Amino acid sequence: MNPWLALTPGADPAERIRQVGRAHEQFLNEHSLAGGLPPERIRTVVAESWARSARSIGADATAPIDLCDDELEAYRPTHPLARVMPLFRDLLGGLADDGDHILAVCDAHGRLLWVEGHAGTLRGAASMNFVPGARWDEAHAGTNAPGTALAVDHALQIFATEHFSRPVQRWTCTAAPIHDPAGRLLGAIDVTGGDHLANPHSLALVRATALAAETYLRGLEPRRDSPAVTALGRDEAFLASGEVRRSLKRRHSELLVLLTTHPEGRTGDQLGFDLYGDDVSPVTVRAELSRLRRILGPELLESRPYRLRTQPTTDFGTLTSALENGQVASALAAYPGPLLPASDAPGIVRLRRMIDDRLRAAILGTGDRRLLQTWLNSPWGAEDLEIWEAYALLAPNDLVAARRVADLAAEYACNVHATSM
Repeated sequence: MNPWLALTPGADPAERIRQVGRAHEQFLNEHSLAGGLPPERIRTVVAESWARSARSIGADATAPIDLCDDELEAYRPTHPLARVMPLFRDLLGGLADDGDHILAVCDAHGRLLWVEGHAGTLRGAASMNFVPGARWDEAHAGTNAPGTALAVDHALQIFATEHFSRPVQRWTCTAAPIHDPAGRLLGAIDVTGGDHLANPHSLALVRATALAAETYLRGLEPRRDSPAVTALGRDEAFLASGEVRRSLKRRHSELLVLLTTHPEGRTGDQLGFDLYGDDVSPVTVRAELSRLRRILGPELLESRPYRLRTQPTTDFGTLTSALENGQVASALAAYPGPLLPASDAPGIVRLRRMIDDRLRAAILGTGDRRLLQTWLNSPWGAEDLEIWEAYALLAPNDLVAARRVADLAAEYACNVHATSM
């Protein structure tokens, strides 16, 4: 059986709804009593999603609104998926127009950017907050097709009572993730409707639409004379330059990022210090640069000093520009994680800290509760005491935030005391 398909051919949808519904209630009871595992006869992808969801929300939770009207209208046109909305409407718009289905597109955080369909169907979806601006990742809405597709990075269906949140269980949805040309997750495309949506054809159609969007976005890549480097949230930088489309090894990634930040060029000694600190051999640096030149080609990498003939566009440069222009929400949306997070090269560590510090300071400076919450919901922001404190001041009735501030403050005070002993 296809693990991403909700129903096996010939299965009785009504019986499956009852079977999964009983399993859902059993899971909730066992989880509340003893942290129990999901029951048998449930698809593994659903069982694992229930377990993740139960750590964050209750079974009667409703997806929160994460982007208000003004924020949404400012954010949507800048998102890369805005360029493929005509394609989505062309390939899937017929389903949305038939009155039984909804076409939805979300970003990589699970925030719905477009929700389109017949007015009556949209009113039904609005009752569970399936509306533009709402956040439908698993941590906020539980198991659902777009949120779970983002979590597992695969196209799938979620059928009726497979949804973790009870208010969503009368719907069935099919979704597929979408990536940019460098492989970074951009968001997901989703079709939501009734039980009849749980069939192989809808899964194949949605997945094919996502692949078509990725192909279209690749066609919009910079031309040969405009190389592009992607290094945020990646241990290995991705380079798109001419015919070169590849992830680079760790040292080559570090060298390329360092060269992009020094368009005037760097000597071998300077690059060596940026890579290794004081413990460096000039021979090692020259060897790494020689290997990098074979990848980039002599038309891109010069020596004496080492520099790039053509300055690439970079994702961290785009983020920095957004901050300089006061576009904090756009900068945060374009931040999938720290710069080359596995690198311990001194030059990369300094650059990584500078980018993170600027972004954090900008988020704090906005006093925007939603931006603070987005940072705190990320792996790199989950233990950020300063931002938790700022968020708690804006949400004085949020007991979870108050408890988190107290726990982190106690933990940090304990660590400081242990260090001073």
